[in-house]
Amino acid sequence: MSTHSLTPTEIAPPDPPPPATPKRRSRRPGRHLAYWLIAPALTFMVLVHLIPSAAGIALSFKNLNTFTFSQLFGAPWTGLKNYDAILFDSANPLHSGFVDAARNTVIYTAATVTGTLAGGLGIALLLARQFPGRRTVRTLMLAPYVVPSFVVAVLWGFMWQSDSGIINKILVDYTGILHDRPTWLLGHNSLLAIIIPSIWRGIPLAMLIFLAGLETMPRELHEAAAIDGAGPWRRFRYITLPLLRPLIAVQLLFGVIYSTYQFTIPYVMLGSNPGSDADLIMTLIVRQSFSNNLIGFGAAASTLLMLVMLIWVAVWFRAFRRDLEAS
Repeated sequence: MSTHSLTPTEIAPPDPPPPATPKRRSRRPGRHLAYWLIAPALTFMVLVHLIPSAAGIALSFKNLNTFTFSQLFGAPWTGLKNYDAILFDSANPLHSGFVDAARNTVIYTAATVTGTLAGGLGIALLLARQFPGRRTVRTLMLAPYVVPSFVVAVLWGFMWQSDSGIINKILVDYTGILHDRPTWLLGHNSLLAIIIPSIWRGIPLAMLIFLAGLETMPRELHEAAAIDGAGPWRRFRYITLPLLRPLIAVQLLFGVIYSTYQFTIPYVMLGSNPGSDADLIMTLIVRQSFSNNLIGFGAAASTLLMLVMLIWVAVWFRAFRRDLEAS
């Protein structure tokens, strides 16, 4: 009888079957639902923002005015002529008008944003303290913000009246600060006449945002600094202000954009042609586009304004990127 020795290959158990290829996971049904949910918003953005913006840019390269308006998109192509008239043609009155409006817009935006942030922060610091009737005072301070811009412009328009306005009565009749009644809604004072109501209406929102930041600020930092001998100013400068920096950044971004595109208050108070002293970019664009029917010029000015705002947003992101990441 012969004996057969098993080889190691025969002793070893058979190789396990290869793992089954995992079946392709079916897409989650919620993914399609997400697309359907955002579809209305995307459609709205395309119809309301992208298509009008593209149409405005296209019109800025055409000579669309009263005589060519019936052609609309078939108006004569002028290339960069509208941009040249705005930026470089000093003999063109449209150029001087745009320069005046750009200067006034920069002054208006800088003054409005600075006044709004400073006023909102100052009032928020006061209302963050404990005192009787604090909730009532907080509620009353929000009143200017709930008033529509149109109503604000009408109210301040009456208050700025030279003969019957309450401001001249206070400055001239009641206190004697001024001897003559200045004209606020015409001439050099007209820019100041639209800056102050804009600040007045913007302060409540800034105050509310700063107040929320102050309420969530850890009190231990101020208490420790006070124990170390830091006074109120040093605590504000080295603790409060750095912690409020992200809120200041966000308000600065939206404040500059909102003020640059401000139209209601200047238009209602001063009309469509406020003169070179108070004409803003938006009132200039609306007047040239729809009163003088220079739609190509208005489209070019709008495109330039959009580019300036995009540059501002890029500069803002670069300046406050660390604050946004830290927050």
